[in-house]
Amino acid sequence: MKRLKYGSIVVVLVATAIALVAASQPWFTLRVPSAAGGSNDLTVSGAIAAPALSALGFAALALAAALAIAGPLIRIVLGILGVVLGGSIVLAASVALSDPVAAGASVVTHATGVAGDSSVHDLVASTTATAWPVLAIVAGALLALTCLAVIVTARAWPASSRRYQAVRLEDPDAAAAPEPAEQPARDRAVDEWDELSRGDDPTATR
Repeated sequence: MKRLKYGSIVVVLVATAIALVAASQPWFTLRVPSAAGGSNDLTVSGAIAAPALSALGFAALALAAALAIAGPLIRIVLGILGVVLGGSIVLAASVALSDPVAAGASVVTHATGVAGDSSVHDLVASTTATAWPVLAIVAGALLALTCLAVIVTARAWPASSRRYQAVRLEDPDAAAAPEPAEQPARDRAVDEWDELSRGDDPTATR
């Protein structure tokens, strides 16, 4: 079952890496008219089109690290969280892909000064999408499906290899050393009589 565990973690890492890379790449090109009578091509990156993508990716990265050391119950919780993260990535990328002009409205406003949803849509002459938003959707779906598999197989994963040992605070040599044998009562009586004969007090502290 080690292959299942580490294979799942690797797939989560790969899906997360794709999502994070996609967030930094250009997603759309919006063509708007220029003041000189021509046109300008404005590039919209994934970070602008889907602002939540980077945060979701880093959360998935932390989730992959936690899966490596989590116990069965925590794995199930992390699996549920991973499904939510993957679904959120799919949703964020899909919303941007469904309306590139709305996703890049801030870029258009910054370049032209035109604001407002309807005004920006009227201004943009054409849009071109790259493959990156689709790859982000694929990455989110892969993350969600893998974490769903984690939920199903969580109890079959091998236990963490980390072992914790208790520290003994006592001295092992002192613990192993035998206690001094108690002096027999008859011998003590003889010794006390001898001390009394010599004029010593046998009850005095030695």
